[in-house]
Amino acid sequence: MNTADHVRYRKARFSTRLPRGRRYTAAHYWLLEEDDGIWRVGFTQFATRMLGDLVEYDFSITPGTPISVGQEIGSIEGFKALTVLYSVAEGDFLGVSEELAADITAPESDPYGRGWLYRVRGRPDPESVDVDGYTALLDRTIDRLLESRHAGGRSDAEADEDS
Repeated sequence: MNTADHVRYRKARFSTRLPRGRRYTAAHYWLLEEDDGIWRVGFTQFATRMLGDLVEYDFSITPGTPISVGQEIGSIEGFKALTVLYSVAEGDFLGVSEELAADITAPESDPYGRGWLYRVRGRPDPESVDVDGYTALLDRTIDRLLESRHAGGRSDAEADEDS
């Protein structure tokens, strides 16, 4: 792996290597244009970290279905959270990754490679950003998480004990 093709990112206790040449969204998806207008979509490593170990997924649409940015297209469940899967592109849904069907842990173990989720023929979310924009977004996201964790100086468990 050529290090010029990636950006190293580290903040607090999170670190990753983000591939260049992709689009990233505020919801922590990435998009890679495989061919003219054909986009492969996956979760960033930050997203998989927040979900925890993935255990199940379900797509509610079929290949050939028109989709729009922000449209609910399924769900994915991790030990830490159940989350709705949204389209981060506008166009036609081309289908789910066969690797995902074979190995639900692929997005965790190889989020930017074999761990992609689905493909779309169309255009990416116009609000998606390049890798530099995504590192700035990660900075803000992690800062907010740290601020909320330290607000009041007490954990949720300590607050519950006083109730």
